[in-house]
Amino acid sequence: MKAFDEKPTVAEVVSSGIAQRLQQLLDRSTVHILPRWLGFARPSAVCLALYGLRVYIIQGWFIVTYGLGIFLLNNFIGFLSPQIDPDGDGPLLPTSTGDNFKPFSRRVPEFKFWYTSIKGVCTAFFMTFFSIFDVPVFWHSAVPILLVYFFALFFLTMKRQIKHMIKHEYVPWSWGKKSYAPGRQVHKIRK
Repeated sequence: MKAFDEKPTVAEVVSSGIAQRLQQLLDRSTVHILPRWLGFARPSAVCLALYGLRVYIIQGWFIVTYGLGIFLLNNFIGFLSPQIDPDGDGPLLPTSTGDNFKPFSRRVPEFKFWYTSIKGVCTAFFMTFFSIFDVPVFWHSAVPILLVYFFALFFLTMKRQIKHMIKHEYVPWSWGKKSYAPGRQVHKIRK
């Protein structure tokens, strides 16, 4: 533990400055959803493309790729899921189906989903530079077992999630302001 009168080292000052700058950028990007996701799409698409090319050419790191896919799938399911599960124990309020406004609150908020996805892609790409993470995967007659298993897991999980969404009548996204009275017109006040 450092005493209060000790000066920080150069490395600590630089590390603290970088962390503060990164946090400032993250704080500023919170309200800009579309540009942030476009910013994720470009660097992450390039990173994912380089990662995929690296894995394809070197023919390794399949376990890391599988882990990245499961990680992103888990984050996506959390993004689609409500924070309070309607199948949970105990009564939920309100009990009647009226015209009450029920905002959808996610288990994993959009910003956290975006940020953890970025960190996951960067971590997986970083792991490909170390041979300790290149665990051998055995193929059965040219069928990529992990890929087949991942797609089966993806489709079964999404099927379960969509059934849950239909059963509890929620949609985890919105495309603008909902109109409650489509036939009703607003009259302008004449002067």
